[in-house]
Amino acid sequence: MTDVQNFAGPADLHMHSNHSDGTESPAEVVRQAHAHGIRTLALTDHDRTTGWGEAGDAAASLGMTFLPGMELSAKHHWRSVHVLGYLFDPEDAALRAETDRIREDRVGRAERIVRNIGRDYDLSWADVLAQTTTDATVGRPHIADALVARGIVGDRAEAFDGILHPREGYYEPHYAPDPLTAVQLITGAGGVAIIAHPVTAGRDRMMPVAFIEELIAAGLGGFEIDHRENTEQGKKTLRRLADAHDLIVTGSSDYHGAGKPNRPGENTTSTEMVGRIIARATGTPPRQD
Repeated sequence: MTDVQNFAGPADLHMHSNHSDGTESPAEVVRQAHAHGIRTLALTDHDRTTGWGEAGDAAASLGMTFLPGMELSAKHHWRSVHVLGYLFDPEDAALRAETDRIREDRVGRAERIVRNIGRDYDLSWADVLAQTTTDATVGRPHIADALVARGIVGDRAEAFDGILHPREGYYEPHYAPDPLTAVQLITGAGGVAIIAHPVTAGRDRMMPVAFIEELIAAGLGGFEIDHRENTEQGKKTLRRLADAHDLIVTGSSDYHGAGKPNRPGENTTSTEMVGRIIARATGTPPRQD
């Protein structure tokens, strides 16, 4: 049985490698976290777990605690909702089937977007593949990197604010389960489900409280409240909900390497809350070599 207190802070529980849309290897993500003072971390690549082994080995070599995780894509009506899953069984059949479906559709969607862009700009699917690693699921960040490499835009931010923005007409939707299914899949695999950055501004603003309470009843563990994209008013609302239901509250960087300005440790999760995640999970133990 894992000692839920046998780990050190600070803890950053939302980080991405080049197995999804980050720009660094899992081992380099761990090294960057350590260099920024982090001592407990989670790798949470989108809809995949392929970086766990490398990240876990790197964390062990540095005397860190590693929490295997994932950021599962979901959708509530028009809202994109991301559900962070921690310490679940990666071999769970239902969860694997859903992540396989998400990734397969994500690739098809990326191809459709590139075809759309290619009508107006000198961009090909080969350009996009050149920006990916073997294990990565191709997505919009890789298209953005290809646009940068071709000199069409200056950086990822310009790509997402311009060509890749839905208003430009190149956007294509992709499959994602509803958040209720996402929470049920993660908890069914022995994991702990936390809604990532739930109160961002604009179109992806907070889900209705009544629906959030349905998620709580279905086993939602808590919210990622301390995140640079959450609004201050939204944070207050979520803290009231978390207090009322005794939920887990996390904070993290959402680090993507050079893909975003976010830095490791800019927001962190308390030792108490990390302990609650570890104590609640039954799918996979953290690595504490």
